[in-house]
Amino acid sequence: MAKKKEKKAGKRMKKSELAERLINYFRAKPNETFSLKQLSSGLNLTTHPLKMLCADIILEMIADDFLQEVEKGQYKLNDHGLIMTGIFQRKSNGKNSFIPEDGGETIFIAERNSAHAMNNDKVKIALFAKRKNRNPEGEVIEIIERANDTFVGTLKVDKFYAFLVTENRTLANDIFIPKDKLKGGKNGDKAVVKIIEWPKEAKNPIGQVMDILGKAGENTTEMHAILAEYGLPYVYPKNVEAAAEKIPAEITEADYAEREDFRAVTTFTIDPKDAKDFDDALSIRLIKPGLWEVGVHIADVTHYVKEGSTIDKEAEKRATSVYLVDRTIPMLPERLCNFICSLRPNEEKLAFSVIFDMNEKGEVKNSRIKHTVIKSDRRFTYEEAQQVIETGEGDYKEEILELNKLAQILRKQRLAAGAIDFDRIEVKFEIDETGKPLSVYFKESKEANKLIEEFMLLANRTVAETIGKVPKNKKAKVFPYRIHDLPDPDKLENLNWFINRFGYKIRTSGSKSEVSKSINRLLDDIKDKKEQNLIETVSLRAMQKARYSTVNIGHYGLAFDFYTHFTSPIRRFPDMMVHRLLTRYLAGGRTAQKDKYEDLCDHSSEMEQIASNAERASVKYKQVEFMSERVGLEFEGVISGVTEWGLYVEINENKCEGMVPMRDLGDDYYDFDEKNYCLIGRRHHKKFSLGDPVTIKVARANLEKKQLDFALVEK
Repeated sequence: MAKKKEKKAGKRMKKSELAERLINYFRAKPNETFSLKQLSSGLNLTTHPLKMLCADIILEMIADDFLQEVEKGQYKLNDHGLIMTGIFQRKSNGKNSFIPEDGGETIFIAERNSAHAMNNDKVKIALFAKRKNRNPEGEVIEIIERANDTFVGTLKVDKFYAFLVTENRTLANDIFIPKDKLKGGKNGDKAVVKIIEWPKEAKNPIGQVMDILGKAGENTTEMHAILAEYGLPYVYPKNVEAAAEKIPAEITEADYAEREDFRAVTTFTIDPKDAKDFDDALSIRLIKPGLWEVGVHIADVTHYVKEGSTIDKEAEKRATSVYLVDRTIPMLPERLCNFICSLRPNEEKLAFSVIFDMNEKGEVKNSRIKHTVIKSDRRFTYEEAQQVIETGEGDYKEEILELNKLAQILRKQRLAAGAIDFDRIEVKFEIDETGKPLSVYFKESKEANKLIEEFMLLANRTVAETIGKVPKNKKAKVFPYRIHDLPDPDKLENLNWFINRFGYKIRTSGSKSEVSKSINRLLDDIKDKKEQNLIETVSLRAMQKARYSTVNIGHYGLAFDFYTHFTSPIRRFPDMMVHRLLTRYLAGGRTAQKDKYEDLCDHSSEMEQIASNAERASVKYKQVEFMSERVGLEFEGVISGVTEWGLYVEINENKCEGMVPMRDLGDDYYDFDEKNYCLIGRRHHKKFSLGDPVTIKVARANLEKKQLDFALVEK
């Protein structure tokens, strides 16, 4: 009798009721898989219409990601779960998102459901039930780990309260600062502020001033603000400098005794004219007719900086020197980088050297790696060395000309093997003593630069091969390599598609060297053409980023199977790691701990990227400052970027880039064609494409935002 009743109830069951029963059934057994037959039995669905309704609901639940079909006809609760962990990304427009840590699609988090999570915080979210044809949405239920709670901005100080106004695009609200947390900050000061709490009901986070950087608009203030914004140090710790002061600069008898002596061999440095830290020198002498000995001598930093010392810990944390437009923020204390370790002329110095015996054809007949003592005879700037190369006259002309000849052979061999010849023009500023940019000039890589580059590449490669190249049945010892992966095939296809419109093409498949040779042909073909800079930029974006790792996959861009960084220990921590391990292994030491060095490699790669972003921000600041005195003037340029919010234009004569906002293209409504890098007007079908020449007028220069606005000038 009871059964009949259930059957009748079953007949009358609504879709929503059955859906709820299904949800509860799957949730009660989250790890089990069911067929339709099992579900019908488990839920006691005894009529054909109910079984059909159940099948329909299951299809909808699969479409809504509530269920997954693990194999044909077998269904299971979708266990990416209703609670997920991942990274929160805050947008100032409130369109926040969550990226699951195990991959999967991005989830929308409305501002009201963000629990005041900050950008890049690690959070736990609860997923809402998915609505038809809507993106998944969720709510932050726990902040696991704060990514950043420190912000840089300008203080607005009133009689009773104060705020930090930030230009940070991820923080929609200014930070409220109680008067007793101002640390002496005044209205208009740039400051570093730490968020101390963000009460649930409060619109604004509450912060305290950690440091006053100075008056907004002053050069040093703004440069320190850029560093602070990227979490980079802008002062050198006193205790680290004090530790450096205690290091003796004298070379001891024991040092001389255990090193190869190069003091009598012709040796010189070639560096930028404003350099103070000379970490590499070259020596050359004729051993016999047709055979040269070339020494690549690198400052022996780790002789002075002992592993685990105060100085070493600071260097490890920084991982790299940072080169802003007008200053260097060194990795090591000044006493070490500019005095003790720097290979200054006419001073005896300790070095770690790679010495090559090379014939006239540029073939390396023999090489050795030794700790040495050297004495540089002359410090050349790149310009001075270039003059010797071009005129054949000047100090050490025979040595420079011979090194240049060998370097050109090495370069030719490298390019023939498939190395990619990116020769980017660097934008530099002539700056007065207050930091004001007076003019823009372009730094090009000439033969003197390439001479140094080739011998540094050779030394780095030789060091990597010495440790990494082992017989087939042997395992190589743990070592930090500089690796560079093959380009992403999809990005190469996009690049090819983009350059087609300029009449060029590249190979997107085939062997490594076929692809790289076709990229080199492209880079050759565009030399001195108006589209050169643009195509080089887009080509660079198609490449992977080089990074550090103990897992060697070779260096695609250089066409080397083994490569590392050994030649700049004054300014890069990975080179210090390489020096230490190389010393240990050459003395027969055991292999190092892989996990420890892989973590150090990851940290160094990350810091390199952060430093590079800060360097770009300082260039951008100077460009805006330079152009702020040229508001209203017209310039010829080229469209260097196309987005849904407007066009980026790069000025031809000074490479300053600004934006023509979409709101200023008021003559039409434009659609953004992402695939074709262009905007197309709906009514007049006017088209703005990447690479198009345009005339612009400088409309606005906002130093706070490091932003230039241009207006198009109709010809």
